[in-house]
Amino acid sequence: MWQESVWKLVYILVFLGSLCLSLMFVPLVKRFAYVFNVLDHPSPRKVHTFPTPLTGGIAVYLSIVGTIIIGLSGKNLLPYFSAYSASISSVMPKLAGFLITSAVVVIVGFLDDIYHINPLTKILFQIICGLITFFAGIKISFFSSNLYVHIILTVLWIVVCMNSFNLLDHMNGLAAGVAFIAGSIFFFFSSGNGQLFISTLLACFLGSILGFLKYNFPHAEIFLGECGSSFIGYFLGCLAIMGTYYQYRPYQSFLPVLSPLLIFALPFFDTISVVCIRIKNKKPVFMADTNHLSHRLVRLGMSPTQAVIFCYLLTLACGIGALLLRNLTTSGGIIVFCQTLLILICVALLESTGRKHA
Repeated sequence: MWQESVWKLVYILVFLGSLCLSLMFVPLVKRFAYVFNVLDHPSPRKVHTFPTPLTGGIAVYLSIVGTIIIGLSGKNLLPYFSAYSASISSVMPKLAGFLITSAVVVIVGFLDDIYHINPLTKILFQIICGLITFFAGIKISFFSSNLYVHIILTVLWIVVCMNSFNLLDHMNGLAAGVAFIAGSIFFFFSSGNGQLFISTLLACFLGSILGFLKYNFPHAEIFLGECGSSFIGYFLGCLAIMGTYYQYRPYQSFLPVLSPLLIFALPFFDTISVVCIRIKNKKPVFMADTNHLSHRLVRLGMSPTQAVIFCYLLTLACGIGALLLRNLTTSGGIIVFCQTLLILICVALLESTGRKHA
């Protein structure tokens, strides 16, 4: 009980530290964007009416790295954590590889914000990041014993997560807010399972995202940019892989390992629906448009802020069921997945009916 209280205090301190760094870094990178003209200019498919900095992702990344460095520097000052020194040392190679690959994601995204890299080239970089992630020890390995299956699943998961949050970043506060909700659900899941390393990283992530949201919602002063949206997708995708969802109990099913599908239901739903619409309209899959879920909600009569809040609630409604899976039998888990699917179907039916009447 005493140890649990201490770790709760650690999570709070890490969260607050990351929040403070984020609040400090965002104005700095905002000024940097104006000096070097890293700006998103208004266009017919965009909702903002003035040039806006695209460097928010850099602030999020720096606040996470800064908090980790400060935390690792100060851990030896607390006698309580000496018992965890061996465990901390054992995860350092994986953490270092994770942060280095994250830096590559941010740098490539930043270059894309400036030079507008070809979509296929971006996919190639994402595949490379997925491969580096796999060989750093962050991998999906529970569906098969075949090495190549592990590689394909890991790389595919990383690429899908990165692109889903990238596509979701099209309204003020949307991608960051959904990432905050999804990260919060992952945090409660991992802390409930006693996964101290992952829970601490998530607390750090949540603080940095919340600090950024102050400047991004509802009247955005700064955007995540490609560097930020790709990074949060990569970060959450990796932590989803690193998490432990199945703990042997006589009645428990394998379904908890699919929890990330529930938590990421909104980003995946938005990605699948917008790709289907583009294919149906015979448009290039990688061409930006205004057919995302939030855009469709605005066309049905919502304000942009209402559409973003609706997406927040939908993320929570779909993802919160993941917290129940570890305590349910197979039949109970299937009911949770069916409930999530029915929620998304209801949204699709309401959209379809609204479009016809409009």
